[in-house]
Amino acid sequence: MTGGGVLRAAGEGAARAEGAITIDTVPAVLDAGADLLAGAGSEVEVDLSGITEFDSAALGVLLEWRRRSAVRGAQLAYTGLPPKLLTLATLYGVADLLGVAPAAG
Repeated sequence: MTGGGVLRAAGEGAARAEGAITIDTVPAVLDAGADLLAGAGSEVEVDLSGITEFDSAALGVLLEWRRRSAVRGAQLAYTGLPPKLLTLATLYGVADLLGVAPAAG
């Protein structure tokens, strides 16, 4: 199993998710990401291409980060979703809530 996931600042208005976002890592990943995003600007782009392991709990984390950003009036966009995570988002019907195009298929 890979180590827990993290969300790192990646420059002005950018962040990068790395590592595992699974049911086992959700509490730490959610809070650490929320702390970073709380101090971010009004528009933030989060690159998800560094996620090495995930399960459906990752969708909950991504949705909660967007919700918390919206509450403070910020816009959060996701890029670089791993294809299987995009497939999960499409299967669960939350791709639009994440602001990503559903997987074709």
